[in-house]
Amino acid sequence: MKIQIIPCLKDNFSYLIIDEKKNIACVVDPSESGPIIEFLEKKKINLNFILNTHHHYDHVGGNEELKKKYNSIVVGFKDDKKRIPGIDCFVEHNQIWKEENFEAKILYIPGHTLGHISFYFYKEKLIFTGDTLFSLGCGKIFEGTNSQMFNSLEELKKLPPDTKIYCGHEYTLKNSEFCLKYDPDNEKLKKKIIDINKKLNNSLPTIPSTIRDELECNIFLKAKDLNTFSKLRELKDNF
Repeated sequence: MKIQIIPCLKDNFSYLIIDEKKNIACVVDPSESGPIIEFLEKKKINLNFILNTHHHYDHVGGNEELKKKYNSIVVGFKDDKKRIPGIDCFVEHNQIWKEENFEAKILYIPGHTLGHISFYFYKEKLIFTGDTLFSLGCGKIFEGTNSQMFNSLEELKKLPPDTKIYCGHEYTLKNSEFCLKYDPDNEKLKKKIIDINKKLNNSLPTIPSTIRDELECNIFLKAKDLNTFSKLRELKDNF
C-alpha cells in the first residue's frame, strides 16, 4: 500500500491509501473534495472507500461529493451515524474492517469527540489518529473528558514503537514549542525540532511520526497520570 498525503483547507491532512495493483484507494478524513479528486483523476485511481475518524466538518467535508462521484462506501463509528455525512458502514471498537486488500483494526479513542476512532492498519504498521494524537501533541477536549483522552493516549502508547502515525493536522511546529517549554532538557526533542524545521523550510509535511518518537518527545504521552495530563492540557489550551 502507498500512502499519499493530501493537504486540505488551512492545515488539514487527508490521506489516500492506494492499492497500486488494483488502482483503487481509500481516503481518510476528506476535509474537502477538490484536492482529492484532482489527484485521483490525474493518477486514474478509483476511490472505493471513505474512512472517517470523527464527525467534525474539516474531516468529513468532502464525503458527499466524493461518494457521489466515485460511488464510494463511507465508513465511520456506529454511534456517530447521525453525524457523518453519507455513512454506509458502521464500525465499532476492536472490529477488523476488511475490504478488497485493505484491512484495519478499529480503535475507539474518545476525548476530542465522543465518537472518535482510529484506523490501525496493523499489517503495514500505520495508524490514522485523526485529532486524538498529533505529532508532539493531542487534540483539544470538545465533547469528551480529560480522563477519556488520557486513556485513549494510553492505549495508543501500547502500539509497536515503529508504527507510523498519520494525524489530522499540521500542528507539529507549534506543538514542539510547547513540549520544549515544559521539557527543556529533552535532547531527542531538540533533534526532532531541527528535523521539523528542515522539512517545513522545504515545504514538506512533518508527518508521519512514529509511536517511538512520540513516547520520547510528546509531553502528553510522557504524562504519568491523569492529574499531570490534565494540567498539561489546560496549559496547552492557553499556550
